[in-house]
Amino acid sequence: MASSDLGTNNHTEQKLEFSLEVPLPSAREAHIALQSLSPDREPRKGGITKKLSASGNMLSAHWTADEARILRVSVGSFLDHLSLVLETMDAFGPPAPQ
Repeated sequence: MASSDLGTNNHTEQKLEFSLEVPLPSAREAHIALQSLSPDREPRKGGITKKLSASGNMLSAHWTADEARILRVSVGSFLDHLSLVLETMDAFGPPAPQ
């Protein structure tokens, strides 16, 4: 009986990537949003990474994932949290200068 390589995949597995840039009214508000969203780590130990940064008034997010489903859930969750942060900042008005 000959052995079979039916379960073997000869192509390299590619990662999925998604980037998002969100302009905010000021650098201070971008920093507040970054600080508010940074504690939310991905619940999975593997399969996805998310990097957040702020430069000037721009909040940037970049994801790398193994599966489209994981990426979709992570981006959707981030957008929900971002929406809440933006609504909260809007309700309290512009931040006090430091």
